[in-house]
Amino acid sequence: MDGEDEELAQRVALVSGGTRGLGRAIAQRLLGEGWRVFVCARNPADPVTAPDGAAASFIAADLRDPGAIAGLVDTVLGDAGRIDLLVNNAGGSPAVTVADSSPSLIQKVLALNLTGPLLLAQAAGPALHAAGGSVVNIASISGTRPAPGTVAYGAAKAGLINATRGLAMEWAPHVRVNAIVVGLVDNADQAEHYGGAAGVARIARTVPMGRLARGEDIAACVSWLASDTAAYVTGAAIELHGGGEIPAFLSLAGETGGA
Repeated sequence: MDGEDEELAQRVALVSGGTRGLGRAIAQRLLGEGWRVFVCARNPADPVTAPDGAAASFIAADLRDPGAIAGLVDTVLGDAGRIDLLVNNAGGSPAVTVADSSPSLIQKVLALNLTGPLLLAQAAGPALHAAGGSVVNIASISGTRPAPGTVAYGAAKAGLINATRGLAMEWAPHVRVNAIVVGLVDNADQAEHYGGAAGVARIARTVPMGRLARGEDIAACVSWLASDTAAYVTGAAIELHGGGEIPAFLSLAGETGGA
């Protein structure tokens, strides 16, 4: 192993929500590239491993709890001694209108998708500064365009994009902070929400690239943002959505024969 590989092997990544979906794909990509990876979630899940057998270390933590966030970072530092990359991936929300949401639900959605990532970055900040590391926040197109049933979630993700840019200014030039604005994703967690395989196929036809995003698409972008080739990239919100969504009125116009 040459010196560059030894340095890479020593790098430490913390991926929140890293046991399933996008987080799992991100953790597996980083493991495959030689990173030491810690993943956290509220509940244990199947081990996160790479093809060569490398495995991520799991830490149970509820990121809606500030005390749990502090304990999570302390555990990583106590074990690995450093943090080079923080991936704020944990998030999500049930599809529910504001009228049908309890105050508690709204607070939990905001805590998981905005407050938690910000507090986790704050807690990991000294270690990231010491390592000259970076933060990648997993945002969503829900934070850039409105949709019924996702108001609180969209507001939180919009806040996360803004926080990314502000934190990038505060922490430059020592720590880079970027966001990935993720479009529609094809995974087991979303399939039922989209109406099963048939629904996914219908929705894919509204995306210029002809398909929904896959976990490996987002993982590849995280890998690049964490690499030296992205050394001048900070405060960016990279839209990873396959070209966006074709406006509905164009489909309707095609069906009716006119605009």
